[in-house]
Amino acid sequence: MGRYLALWEIDSSRSSVDTKEMADAMSLLAELVKQNIKSGITKDYGVFVGETNGYSIMEGTEVEVASVCAQYAPYVRFKIHAVASLAQISEVIKKMSG
Repeated sequence: MGRYLALWEIDSSRSSVDTKEMADAMSLLAELVKQNIKSGITKDYGVFVGETNGYSIMEGTEVEVASVCAQYAPYVRFKIHAVASLAQISEVIKKMSG
């Protein structure tokens, strides 16, 4: 199981200009986030203040993480980065040392 940093951004071309419609859509997306936190795959989530993007920290297999991201299509775009822990990097350093 891996750990991933997901940088996300709402696709503004798919967003309504009507404030009520936008709030309704954002509420639905927020409910998906809550479900993913409850399921345990999303460990942390945040929105960059004043922006339409943010981050999630997810733990799972590649299929699990990709499935979570697919839930938000086509309204949210993701950039996913696999994250190595300090312990994992320490192992890399040991192997480099011979």
